[in-house]
Amino acid sequence: MNKTVADLAGRWLARKSENLSEVEHKVLQSAIDRKAVSRNVNESVERHEGTGDRLADAIARIGGSWSFILTFLAFLVAWTGLNAWMLGRESFDPYPFIFLNLILSMLAAVQAPIIMMSQNRQAERDRIDAAHDYAVNLKAEIEIMALHEKLDEIRFQEIILLRQQLRELAEQVGRIAPPAAGQSPAQ
Repeated sequence: MNKTVADLAGRWLARKSENLSEVEHKVLQSAIDRKAVSRNVNESVERHEGTGDRLADAIARIGGSWSFILTFLAFLVAWTGLNAWMLGRESFDPYPFIFLNLILSMLAAVQAPIIMMSQNRQAERDRIDAAHDYAVNLKAEIEIMALHEKLDEIRFQEIILLRQQLRELAEQVGRIAPPAAGQSPAQ
């Protein structure tokens, strides 16, 4: 049987093919062609990443880790301790630590947009993952519906075959033992 996207759209999705999204159309076509829709999304995303994208992800990964936070906290304690107590009047950055504030401000000014870039890329990757998951789930539903149709068809054919065999058996029994007087052959 030669199936078309329009046939499957009407039968399995209860919609006209003109009302299908591009993903739904591709999934139905893949069901007709017996091709998989699943793929490794990470590979396709990584192929389109540039050096800046990978760098932003690395900085966000490091900047958002406990290792970084604890190391930076140790640096702040050491800075303030050295400049407040050990160095006394000859300190490099005396209280209120203006140079330290400048360093922290510059770090925040650079780190925040880089982390936001990484988060935007992660959100885009999540959208791609969600679209891919939808396509795979839709394909699975369509394949399950196709299996149900095949099982229903097999069951229907078996019922027809059983009825035919029962008729033939009844005819054979009727030839062997004719009905008793007063009974019709159907009883």
